[in-house]
Amino acid sequence: MKFSLVSVFVFVIGCISFGQEVLSPIGAMKRGVSAKRSHALNLKSTTNIDSTFVYSFDTLSLPLLDEFSHSKFSDLDAQPGDAGVTEQEFFYLTDLADVPLTVDKKFSTTPTKRYSTTAGITTQTELPLITIKMADFQNYPVVYSQIQLYPPYNIFDTTDFVNASDTIALSNPDTKQDSVIVFFAHESNPNKYWTDLSAYHNYTHAVNPWTLGVVTFDGLDETGYPYAIGTTLTDYADYLTSKTVDLSSYAPNDSIYLSFLVQRQGFGDAPELQDSLVLEFFDQGADEWKRVWAINGGSENGFKLGHLRIVDAAYLTNGFKFRFKNYGGLSGMLDEFHLDYVHLRSGSGYQDTLFKDFAFVYPIGSLVDTYTEVPWEHWVNQPTHMNPNVKVTVRNGSNISENNMNGSVKVDFAGTTEGNFTLIGQTLSGGNINYAPRTTYSSVHDFTGAYTFSTTPSVTTKTFDVIGSAGAPFPNLAMNDSSYTKQVFENVYAYDDGSAEVAYGISQVQGRVALKFQPYQSDTLLGVRICFVPTVKDLSNKLFLLTVWADAGGVPGAVLYEDQFFYPRTPIYEEGRGIFTDYILKDTRLPLPSSAGAFYVGMRQIDADPLNVGFDKNTPQTNKLYYSLNAGITWNASSQSGVPMIRPIIQTGDNINLAVGELSREEIEWTVYPNPTTGIVNIDWRSETTFPGAVLVDSQGRILLNVDTEDLRFDLSDSPSGIYFLRLNNSQVVKKIIR
Repeated sequence: MKFSLVSVFVFVIGCISFGQEVLSPIGAMKRGVSAKRSHALNLKSTTNIDSTFVYSFDTLSLPLLDEFSHSKFSDLDAQPGDAGVTEQEFFYLTDLADVPLTVDKKFSTTPTKRYSTTAGITTQTELPLITIKMADFQNYPVVYSQIQLYPPYNIFDTTDFVNASDTIALSNPDTKQDSVIVFFAHESNPNKYWTDLSAYHNYTHAVNPWTLGVVTFDGLDETGYPYAIGTTLTDYADYLTSKTVDLSSYAPNDSIYLSFLVQRQGFGDAPELQDSLVLEFFDQGADEWKRVWAINGGSENGFKLGHLRIVDAAYLTNGFKFRFKNYGGLSGMLDEFHLDYVHLRSGSGYQDTLFKDFAFVYPIGSLVDTYTEVPWEHWVNQPTHMNPNVKVTVRNGSNISENNMNGSVKVDFAGTTEGNFTLIGQTLSGGNINYAPRTTYSSVHDFTGAYTFSTTPSVTTKTFDVIGSAGAPFPNLAMNDSSYTKQVFENVYAYDDGSAEVAYGISQVQGRVALKFQPYQSDTLLGVRICFVPTVKDLSNKLFLLTVWADAGGVPGAVLYEDQFFYPRTPIYEEGRGIFTDYILKDTRLPLPSSAGAFYVGMRQIDADPLNVGFDKNTPQTNKLYYSLNAGITWNASSQSGVPMIRPIIQTGDNINLAVGELSREEIEWTVYPNPTTGIVNIDWRSETTFPGAVLVDSQGRILLNVDTEDLRFDLSDSPSGIYFLRLNNSQVVKKIIR
């Protein structure tokens, strides 16, 4: 999706007078530097290769098959000091014999001169240029080029006086010796195929994939941030590059084929026609990548087959590699392509395109009724809430009808099996006696009465492994017949699966968004956990009031809690995908109704921009999400299929300390002034305890400054306008500062 810098084009659904719900493609937050980098470790600067890891890899043999049910990405997580890790220092400046210059050598890129004075008349001439070599620290391998620079001084010479020649050094020459450290590691694992991490391995972004798991190509790098936020740039973005594959023993008549499946858009943003996904082969002899296949953009209409025979002798070497890369918008999760079932093998044929397999399509749904997560203490007291509608989606990839078979779900805790549940074969096949050819089936299974999670694990250990198995009686890929998920019991209630495919918001001044929850038992609300996702336009300086409503006949009613208008919140974009921020209620804990009642959590936004909460399109909920465009006088049920990533935080044994900390914040007496400010901010520390120091962070949660115990002031004169937060060290106590 393309956009201008002054407007964001969004996918609008359900237009309503004076405002509307909007779903937006997921972009990313504004960052100081937006540079693509590969496998970097603790870079001193994002503009050079200092502290970068360079990996070498083992060579693979045929066949290769990755249907992405499990990760076959290389583990690029080496650290300095690990066994087998080496390092090399590269110097910025060398002489013409490649000997590094000493650290005292300095040069000037602007001419320096000799000034000669005779009989009161001064002439000037440029000093001779010095030829050295200079490194390019932007890329590896490091390349050196010859460059001519001037000496780092001027000479003043006069014949009018004896011994009147002076050499005056420049105060700060612009070219000095420097160096970088590059680390080297080797990854050897024949079960790992891919050498880069920028493409996104996931289980939720494609619509009905043929197997469990896909790799998604978009405009976000491996850290989940855009390659070029706040621009209209399009270019190549994500790469999926294979290790070297030895094809030297094969001949053109050995029928080597590479097959794969591609879907445009999926649950995300549709690529434009000028966008593309490209496949390239590496020609070792020519030392270059060559395009062999491509598909243009468009809307989702199922998976397309790629099927190529490799006959060119240039590729039948021990240095063959292949890679996929996407061309599209660089400022967010835009122009998406989804790749599945990559298969490179010999002895194949042009007709061998069936992908005959039986597979799970998505992970098994939550085993807990209504929610994906609930507080463990609530489950212990109400262990009967097993899900009567556990969703299971499978696909018969055979080209003929296949008999159904019973499947199973096994639940393990700490490596010990707690229980098993049978998935009835005829239910899996949609009530049919057989699976129809090349058909996807979604079914629901009643887990009530047959199994319940053990209540014996302690409150601090509450994650269960859920292993699903299903199959059909024909030879197929066994790893696709299993699904591995986790049932997590946290201190929250959650509907979402933790993955955002788009972003949700409403475009209305003073608009309200409310998500309904009905707890298993009465308890206390501490705050709300929200996953905000940036969407091309940086909204981290926008304001909202955290709000909680009572139920009024199935819609939000009386306000039980709302932030004070002069102490609003801002969206915080955490690093990584699917990361939540905890917004704790100010100076209070709110009693919640019992299971007979309901409550709503959400926000009241200040202006018209949609605040863009992560929106999970895989777990739709009915009559849970509401919005108001008229100050809460009337409420509308959302027309969107999915759920925003908003979770109420419940007081449990896990977070009682957090609650106490929030309640006792006023025991610490301190203020900051002036606030708002145009520059200097002073800290008035009136507490009896010693000032513990503090950190200044921006609205995106990035640490900007450490304020020590002696200097109770700091300067925001050179900082952009916006909202900043001063947090006491080792504390939840925070002051908001407006610049």
